[in-house]
Amino acid sequence: MKRLFILVFFLAGYSSQAADLRVGVARKPITPDLPFWLSGYASRDKPSTGALHDLWAKAMVIEENSKSRIIIVTTDILGLSREVSEDVAARAISRYGIDRSQLLLNSSHTHSGPVIWPALSIIFDLSPADQEAATLYTRRLADNIVEVIDMAMANLAPMQLSCGHGSAGFAVNRRQPTDKGMVIGVNPGGPVDHDVPVLKVAEPGGKLIAVLFGYTCHNTTSRSYQVNGDYAGFAQIELEKLNPGIIAMYMSGCGADQNPNPRGTVELAAEHGKSLADAVQNTLAGKLKPVRPPIRTSFTTAELEFAPFNLEKFRDEIVGTDIYKQRRAMLMLEAYNKGWDTRDFKYPVQAVRFNNDFSILAMSGEVVIDYAIAAKKRYPGENLFVAGYCTEVQCYIPSTRVLREGGYEPEESMIYYGLPGPFADNTEERITVVVSFVMKKTGARRSGK
Repeated sequence: MKRLFILVFFLAGYSSQAADLRVGVARKPITPDLPFWLSGYASRDKPSTGALHDLWAKAMVIEENSKSRIIIVTTDILGLSREVSEDVAARAISRYGIDRSQLLLNSSHTHSGPVIWPALSIIFDLSPADQEAATLYTRRLADNIVEVIDMAMANLAPMQLSCGHGSAGFAVNRRQPTDKGMVIGVNPGGPVDHDVPVLKVAEPGGKLIAVLFGYTCHNTTSRSYQVNGDYAGFAQIELEKLNPGIIAMYMSGCGADQNPNPRGTVELAAEHGKSLADAVQNTLAGKLKPVRPPIRTSFTTAELEFAPFNLEKFRDEIVGTDIYKQRRAMLMLEAYNKGWDTRDFKYPVQAVRFNNDFSILAMSGEVVIDYAIAAKKRYPGENLFVAGYCTEVQCYIPSTRVLREGGYEPEESMIYYGLPGPFADNTEERITVVVSFVMKKTGARRSGK
């Protein structure tokens, strides 16, 4: 009888804790009107005239009460601009009285999604009509994100959250060492993280309502001219087919130096998407850990520096033959002559922690995997997912190792992003300081603490 009482007491306690959270989910299509230019590859020479499937903005609001909540928004695009993220944040703060730390924005980084103006503007030579379309789409995107948050807030209801982890093996490190330096290729011995974190949302009776899942890999399986979400889009579609009526949300990890392998076709993107969906589905069918309140959040910015540069470099590039270097040089020389400071860079970092059960470290930009591996080592007691492509996607974020090795991510990519050049050697050190700050604010436990 005593054992039965203990069991009943435990189950009653679990049920009470689970009912302490309310969750609302919603989705809204953000597929552009066609024809429309796609972003991600400088080699594209025409706009898209077709779509394989819709792109979506999806929102999940998780709240303990009106003061303790997190709003998570995922988007099937290359990345949000600072203009869009700050616009959305200002409106969400005004509407719902939230703190900035209570809004987490993430992009899938599909390379078959629309131009988000002015991100990567250097790779495009748009006609006036195409420029107008890109500008108007970006404005509508902010409106759509705010609207999907409103929809999720209206759907709030008592839910049970639980989490688990699966694995998908198609990501591979792409920084291949050669006699001529680092190139984008296949490096089987390079660092990877095949973890698939899964957050399950179910009604108190057990009915599955939504699933939030992540993976650490670039969405670059295909170079299609057809609008699509790459493997992440196909994975969400597959999960929603397997579980009719749910909303599946994908969150990008720190996959800046990770590529799908093999890659090159839409068929492979669908194959990788199914592989990822299977990993999520298997995790949902297994033993999951309850996710409970309280919800703790933190948000701050690091002040990053660029390595010293000489204006002579840009004076040479602007009269050179490389059109992308010419355009970057034009931006840099105009900024200098107008007195704008191009030496510093504001870098947002965010953390969300649910009790001692599950945490998300949300880093902006195209973050290399070293940051995820380092954070997991620094916080071994945390059930931690390190997300990249959060808040805004302004450029690649290299580690000290990647900076020293050179190559596309720390150097060449900065041309296309319209930035002066590589970051300074102290970049990882400065980011680590703010990571420690936001994690500490949420109560995360460091190694040896």
